[in-house]
Amino acid sequence: MAKPAKPSAKTVDVADSYAVRLMQHLVVPTFVIDPKRRVVIWNRACERLTGLAASEVIGTNKHWQAFYETRRPCLADLVALDRPERLPEFYSEYAARGHNGLGFSAENWCTMPKLGSQLYLAIDAGPIHDEAGHLIAVVETLRDLTDQKRAEMALKELATKDGLTGLSNRRSFDQMLMSEWARAHRTQKPLALLFVDVDHFKLFNDHHGHQTGDECLRAVASVVSRHALRPLDLASRYGGEEFALILPDLDCDSACVIADEIRCAVMALQIAHGAVGAGDHVTLSVGVASHIPGAADGGGPDRLLGAADEALYVAKRLGRNRVICAERVLAEFASLGREAAAVPGPFRRKTA
Repeated sequence: MAKPAKPSAKTVDVADSYAVRLMQHLVVPTFVIDPKRRVVIWNRACERLTGLAASEVIGTNKHWQAFYETRRPCLADLVALDRPERLPEFYSEYAARGHNGLGFSAENWCTMPKLGSQLYLAIDAGPIHDEAGHLIAVVETLRDLTDQKRAEMALKELATKDGLTGLSNRRSFDQMLMSEWARAHRTQKPLALLFVDVDHFKLFNDHHGHQTGDECLRAVASVVSRHALRPLDLASRYGGEEFALILPDLDCDSACVIADEIRCAVMALQIAHGAVGAGDHVTLSVGVASHIPGAADGGGPDRLLGAADEALYVAKRLGRNRVICAERVLAEFASLGREAAAVPGPFRRKTA
């Protein structure tokens, strides 16, 4: 049986030329780099997507400049280098489709310096090998998912934010508290929790109306939010007129300082109250607790929640407009000359 004839050099050249022209006119933004990671094709769709002309990148290693402000590998570079282990370093969402010619997929935000705006791109990059298995090129294709990603982020924010105040909602609070509790258990560092309650808020609503009540809650929320300064701090609306602030790595004394800053900042707003049975201006009561999770806690933050809640209850019992630390509840009662019988017994309104 006769062997099939090998294609002539002219036939290969024609095929290569046709492939290049085809790639140039693809509607999908595409570029190709050689084994030395120099750009050999930068198609028209890629020019439109990035704002970078082919003439600026062909024959260079400067393709990264289309997507980022500082030099870093693109996905095609990681394919050319066969470095799947570096995917987490550069991409928030990624997949290595395996070795032997399957390539990588990833998604991330790109700064797009030429456009002056950010785009969220889905990226696929795959190698091309010759008959001997040697790498001859890497093809990267791009899809603009910016609109979909922003819509997804907006929906996620709606699901995690309180509609009235813009703070995190109860669901977000519960999730973050469990997460930070687990982290505090691993690191054996304290986790602090503040419960902040607007004093006599029902009287405020009855006296001023619900619309003014909503404005009051938004003003208080703004103050609470300003004191969630670190990346892992979380300010949330716990429910009604009550707010919560999660403060990782803080002991009770440090958390009390923040709590009193919040209380004083709300007093400084001078929000008129004036209802019978309340003071002239809106004030806050704050319960503070801090705890290092241990084996006796049963794996959940109920002890921390209960302690902060009890401290808030005591703050209200002692006349409101004050900060009470769970560690000093008995001392606070003693300083006011209360009898031991007046000290509230253990109770729990809040659980994880």
